[in-house]
Amino acid sequence: MARQLIGLFYYPMKSVSIKGYMCQLRKYIVCLLSVFLSAPLLADGMDNYPSLWESFDPRLQDQLDSTLADLGLDAAVRNRQLSVALVDITDREEPRVASVNGDEMLYAASLPKIAILMGAFVEIEQGNMDLDQDTRASLTRMIRKSSNADATRMLNRVGKDRLLEILQSEHKLYDPRVNGGLWVGKEYGKSPAYKRDPLHNLSHGATAMQAARFYYLLETGQLVGEKLGDEMKAMLGNPGIKHKFVKGLASYPDAKIFRKSGSWSRWHADSALIEADGRKYIIVALAENPDGGQWLSQLIKPVHAFMVPGKLASARY
Repeated sequence: MARQLIGLFYYPMKSVSIKGYMCQLRKYIVCLLSVFLSAPLLADGMDNYPSLWESFDPRLQDQLDSTLADLGLDAAVRNRQLSVALVDITDREEPRVASVNGDEMLYAASLPKIAILMGAFVEIEQGNMDLDQDTRASLTRMIRKSSNADATRMLNRVGKDRLLEILQSEHKLYDPRVNGGLWVGKEYGKSPAYKRDPLHNLSHGATAMQAARFYYLLETGQLVGEKLGDEMKAMLGNPGIKHKFVKGLASYPDAKIFRKSGSWSRWHADSALIEADGRKYIIVALAENPDGGQWLSQLIKPVHAFMVPGKLASARY
């Protein structure tokens, strides 16, 4: 919480106008109010890891806002066509968070397959499924290749109602108190939705903050045990589809990317845990625009540059 309070006094130290300072002050007051309202509901608690909603960082927020403006995406943010969550977890016990429209729930296409992945591993941990060779291969294809057939198969192995129960109980990755989150209410195929989310009527949905929280819980060992968590992370690695964030980071060969993306019609989404030169960060972006995929490829480059600063970024051109 100290970081948020410090942020209120950060701007007077810079050469800005009184009007500009007051705008920033209002923004931080709103952010602090949201923290006070949501933190008691969403503190993850395990091993004293904080809630991401408690971890807003004003300097990181400035970097994200400036980057979006430089890319000409500030209008998309204002129109709620773009939501982004960015979390520096280099120090896992002191995450730094910035977001725009972070609690805006959008259709997310294949990105919520990470929810099926989580559901499968919760059932494996509880002894209700076996992580045999066939299951491991099917889950890996679902994530790396975004196989719809494997996603539907694993969804039915977990159980449709059981998955929604897990999402709303295990760590509350779907929670009406923060406008929803990860939701899977339809097989990945031509069959109709069997249960749309109760807030937004989406069949496959996500918020940027809850998707980022999935990666934070995974990385801090809060989703499943350490051994199973390593299995999940391995499946998220070595992406088989080279678009969006992966395409944008092509000039950074040393960056390790653990991700799941999604696209359908005008909806484009990507989510990733990125490791480079001793730094770790999570980024999630959801877009509702035909150019959304291109937006995400453009966004990740400057974000990576300030998340892994200076010579540490070591881009290859």
